[in-house]
Amino acid sequence: MRRHILAFDEAADALLERVRGHQVLDRAMTVATTAGEFSLVWHACSLARGVARRRPDQVIALGVGIAAESLLVNQGLKRLFRRRRPTESGDERFHIRTPITSSFPSGHASAAAFAASTLIRWDGHRWVPLWGGIAATIALSRPYVRIHHASDVIGGVAVGLAMASAAAPVFRRFGVE
Repeated sequence: MRRHILAFDEAADALLERVRGHQVLDRAMTVATTAGEFSLVWHACSLARGVARRRPDQVIALGVGIAAESLLVNQGLKRLFRRRRPTESGDERFHIRTPITSSFPSGHASAAAFAASTLIRWDGHRWVPLWGGIAATIALSRPYVRIHHASDVIGGVAVGLAMASAAAPVFRRFGVE
C-alpha cells in the first residue's frame, strides 16, 4: 500500500510541476497557503458572515470547532504518523512559513474541509461554489508549494469532513444551525 501512495504522490507532484512557474498561479497558491495559516481565512469569513447575519453563536461555534480540529490534527494525528514533508524547509520558489509539525494529514486541508462543510450546512448548497472553492484552493495550495504530499491533503480532507459530521449534532444540540 505504501508503494502505491508514494507513486500517487510522485505522479501528483510531477503534474503540479508542469504548472509551477506560472507567475500568477504561483502567487495565487502562495497567497492561498498563507491565508490558510492558523485558519485565518476561515476565522475572517466566519466573523464577516456572523456580523452580517447577526449570528455570533455561529462565529463562536466555528471557532471552537476549528480549534478542536487543529488540536486533533496537530497534537494527535501528526504526532502519530510523523511523515516527512516533501521538502524540509519548503520549496525555494515559494516564500511561505515552514511548519514544525509532520506532514500527514494536512491541517490546512482538514480545517478547510471542516469549515467549508460546516458553513455549507448552515448556509445551504448554493454556497458550495464560494465555501468549496476557498477550501479547494487552500487544500490544493499545499502540494503546489511543496509543503505537503497530495495524499496528505486527501487525508486532511477526510479528517475535516469526519469532524464536521461529528460536530453537526453537537452544534444542533446547542441550537447553532
